[in-house]
Amino acid sequence: MEIINLNGQLVTDSRDIAKMVGRRHDQVLRDIKTVIEHLGDDHKSVGNYFIESTYKDNLNREKFCYLLTKKGCELYATRMTGEKGTLFAMTYIDRFNEMEQQIQNPINSLELALQAALKHEQELKVIKLDVDFLKGSMRIDSLQQQEIQQAAKQSIVQALGGKDSVAYKEISKKVFSAFWNEFKQYFKIPRYGDIPKVKHEEALRFISLWRPSTSLQMEIDSCNSQIAWGDEQ
Repeated sequence: MEIINLNGQLVTDSRDIAKMVGRRHDQVLRDIKTVIEHLGDDHKSVGNYFIESTYKDNLNREKFCYLLTKKGCELYATRMTGEKGTLFAMTYIDRFNEMEQQIQNPINSLELALQAALKHEQELKVIKLDVDFLKGSMRIDSLQQQEIQQAAKQSIVQALGGKDSVAYKEISKKVFSAFWNEFKQYFKIPRYGDIPKVKHEEALRFISLWRPSTSLQMEIDSCNSQIAWGDEQ
């Protein structure tokens, strides 16, 4: 039995009544019309018991029905006797009481909805944390390692003045070592292959911006100046 909140008034459909009492809908409609006739001159109060309405059938045809209030169900129940009448009375009383309690205690329903929403939000946060953790713990793959290694080599060789430079021949190991020490220190990793995937682009940017320290640059310049000095001699 479905109870509907119609503009603050609880009602049920005459079709549901028909199902509950085991009668055809047209028979229930006839019963209700008989009850209305028995009200006699008190027709103005009919709306407190029965409300005229319509519905669409399976063929999309508009059909007539009644919406019964709690009083309407009580009035209809007076026409019934035996087990069916008792079961009908028990059912409509329970269902109307349940709906009345929900209306009288809207805060409880709101609290339940808020609790469900809060729980859902917390679950989403946990999932996001898990995803972020996985992203942060995933290391760069072999292709990305190769890309970083090649970019670093190119940047270091350029800082040395090229492969044909005196600095490259004499102190390239020192400069390479200085670069990788600075690189690992910046990213707080023991080896460059341990860089998280999420920092791959940052690693490439670090390489593109890297320059030797002042003292190391002076040493590179000193080595490479030997060529110019030798040419003058």
